[in-house]
Amino acid sequence: MNVMRHIPQYPAGHKAAPTPLALERIRMLRFLTGALGALALSSAAAAQVHPFPQSFQAQEIQVNDAKLYVRVGGQGPAVLLIHGFGDTGDMWAPLATELVRDHRVVVPDLRGMGLSSHPAAGYEKHFQAEDMRTVLTTLGIDKAVVVGHDIGTMVAYAYAAHYPDRTEKLVVMDAPVPGIPPWNDIVRSPMLWHFDFGGPDAERLVAGRERIYLDRFWNEFAQDPSKIDEATREHYAKLYALPGAMHSAFAQFLAIRQDAEDNKSATGRKLTMPVLAMGGAKSFGANQAALMRNAATDVTEIVVANSGHWLMEEQPAATINAVRSFLDRKPQVNPEFGPSTLEKMPAASPQKRVPEMR
Repeated sequence: MNVMRHIPQYPAGHKAAPTPLALERIRMLRFLTGALGALALSSAAAAQVHPFPQSFQAQEIQVNDAKLYVRVGGQGPAVLLIHGFGDTGDMWAPLATELVRDHRVVVPDLRGMGLSSHPAAGYEKHFQAEDMRTVLTTLGIDKAVVVGHDIGTMVAYAYAAHYPDRTEKLVVMDAPVPGIPPWNDIVRSPMLWHFDFGGPDAERLVAGRERIYLDRFWNEFAQDPSKIDEATREHYAKLYALPGAMHSAFAQFLAIRQDAEDNKSATGRKLTMPVLAMGGAKSFGANQAALMRNAATDVTEIVVANSGHWLMEEQPAATINAVRSFLDRKPQVNPEFGPSTLEKMPAASPQKRVPEMR
């Protein structure tokens, strides 16, 4: 409705006072404008997720054919936090708040996701590892601890495999790594049908229904879907409804088959940096460490109790404490965790081993 056309228009220089009816309409217009503005502000506030500390600065960094939106804060050893699907870099705000006390924390949105640009190609994870390397180089960072969740785990592994001398430690959270055994068994799961879902018709199906599509992941992959609250869902649904966002999200998954082929060539050279493998008890669980032992020689296993896939949303305190402990090289379980928080956290050496899954 165009309310402006109901306001009388006076010629330039006209001095007569508006009629009482015109004044009433002006007052009504101001009321409607104020009400709509307040509604917009309240909706934005309701959709806020955990904010980053004010010390963080956001910038765009050019990487090959894309511009990545990157948040940077703190001083000290560098930590790179890589998000996955259903989230953006915003998911890491609680962990970044803890680590920024004594680390330089770098939090990008992956290409085609969040507030980064949407290039036509480059969604293979080794290309995105190059993106991450360019981000760190641009910021003057040589070495970093690399942390990933979901698709971010796939990018984090590709980064560590391509840049082992520049990866201090690796943290992977609740996701398979394409091509790493038991990959062929994992991809047979009917829960992972979305790995091959995409294309023009899929985009038409999801257009305007991004929230419904995302709810499927938040509901089915969580132990307690209520832990992904309404504000979080609204926040990310708006980001995934931006132009090109779902096309790029589908591209992330459609590249996975090529990622598997790319990673098979790296399995003969196991990673030697310390690796923390974290799985939600109701999701990947101990299998996260089992598969990483097929790709790395120094793996610490943590199973996060009372959590499904969404570790940062479902069990943020346990997840943050586990990452902090690993970065600080604490070999024992922090007493604050308690048996209900972490089921396993073996000492870094000797490793608690499980049979390799092939």
